[in-house]
Amino acid sequence: MKQEKLLGFYDYTVVLTYCGMIFAFFGILMSINTRFFEALICLLGAGVCDMFDGAVASTKMRTAEEKRFGIQIDSLSDLISFGVMPSIFVYMISECNPKVGFICAFYTLASLIRLSYFNVMEEIRQQETDERRESFTGLPVTSIALFLPFVYSFETKFNLYSAAPYMFLLALCGIGFVSCIELKKPHGIGRVALIAIGIIEILTLLMVARGAM
Repeated sequence: MKQEKLLGFYDYTVVLTYCGMIFAFFGILMSINTRFFEALICLLGAGVCDMFDGAVASTKMRTAEEKRFGIQIDSLSDLISFGVMPSIFVYMISECNPKVGFICAFYTLASLIRLSYFNVMEEIRQQETDERRESFTGLPVTSIALFLPFVYSFETKFNLYSAAPYMFLLALCGIGFVSCIELKKPHGIGRVALIAIGIIEILTLLMVARGAM
């Protein structure tokens, strides 16, 4: 008799992807409760998980099904983490401004299109080659994890509290997500630089939060 098991895959190669989605979910809850500092910490946490999940997955010989599942689950997690969560954050911090809501909807749709397109092209690429991806087409959705904390820190530091910078950021990123631009994938020094930027942003958020008390 065949042993029943849960749907999906649960080995160590997908743990970071699952953790990233959980970070993002709590980021959504924090945004809804207007705890914006905590929401951005969750967003940065999701970004860290996404940065290393591919490297972890590459340490294991995976079946074709595991590879396809990895592509799908990573993009679905990214949609929640870097598509839905930032949109809800911006909508809530703008005090539910309907105009901002339209920009948020556009941003989320652009994220969906970009990630769906990536899934299709990545499956084709993996059928043709086992080489590591060296570039991205379009702005990666994970970039919002660096941009959004910067805008929040800047606005809070100078007591601006305007929805305009957030609207501009989401609109610009949304366009970047679906643009046919080639961006080199960061490796080595580039990845270290991104980690350093993330640490600086966390420290900046902490200082801004302390100053706002």
